[in-house]
This record gives sequence, C-alpha cells and structure tokens, in this order.
Amino acid sequence: MKRILSALLALSLPAAASAHAVFSEQDAEAGAYYAGFLRITHGCGASPTVAVRIEIPEGVLSAKPQPKPGWELTIERQTLPKPVAGEGGSMITERVSAVTWRGKLPVDQFDQFGLAMKLPDTSGPLFFPTVQSCEVGANEWTDIPPSAEAWHSVEHPAPMLVLSGGMAMEGHSGHH
Repeated sequence: MKRILSALLALSLPAAASAHAVFSEQDAEAGAYYAGFLRITHGCGASPTVAVRIEIPEGVLSAKPQPKPGWELTIERQTLPKPVAGEGGSMITERVSAVTWRGKLPVDQFDQFGLAMKLPDTSGPLFFPTVQSCEVGANEWTDIPPSAEAWHSVEHPAPMLVLSGGMAMEGHSGHH
C-alpha cells in the first residue's frame, strides 16, 4: 500500500514542483542515510528569493547542509533532552534543528539546497517546514497535512519525504 501511495504521490508532484518547495527525491528508506535537494522554483511574485530556512524534524538526529557558493549558511542547533548513542560509540548531545541559506535567487531561475541526513527508523511522511524569504514578502511552506495523501489539500504544504521500510517495520526499532 505504501509503495502505491508513493507512486501516486510521485505522479502528482511534477505539477506541484512548479508551485511548491519540494525535495527532488521524495521517497527514502526509513533508518537510512539520505542526501537530497530541496528545490525552489520561483520567488515571491516578482520579488527574488533572499533566504531559505528549513526546519529539521525532531526525529532526524544527524543533518548536514551543503554549502552554496555565494550564499551564507547558518546552522541552528538544539540540545537533546537526553544524549543518544551515535556511530562509533560517540554520544550525540545536540542536533541540527534548522538550516538557513542567505543569498539571492532571481525570480526567473531555480536552485536546489542540499541536505545529508540520517533518517528516523519509523516509516511514514516526514515534513520539513520551510520559509522562503524574498526581498518583498515570503512563501511559508509550513502547513502539515494530516497524512501524506493529503499533501495537496493544504495551501502551503511543507516539503515532505515519504519513508518506507526500515527497522521499525521489521520490529527492530532503535537498532542499526
């Protein structure tokens, strides 16, 4: 059923890509590493984009943004309530909670903003509220639909990854 849902979402997204902020690859494996790009395909009316801020969902404990030549990069961090075991026996005490790129993207061009992340083990939709600031105005892609199927039902949908498979579905939650 999830594969059918992902296929239906993929078929419906090309039309949405011109009107929303979306990930270039929206399907990912739960519990896996993901490297992908958020696409911004327009400004705010006739106003160019000057900043893109992506909130990283709480279940993502490791996220690294890709720097962009000519753009300033800011990484916001959040202390975890309790340290979590990371790879190689290290303890993770904080996570990236948001990333902002500041630069200038003319309205007649598009660009992609890269993120590498370790995804949570749980399958289902994962939403990344995003604010696209322009010289005049902003597009707030922050609406969270009740389900992945309802993504098109909200006016300003947050970019989404659809996670499938992973350890959680096999009853091995919490182990890698």
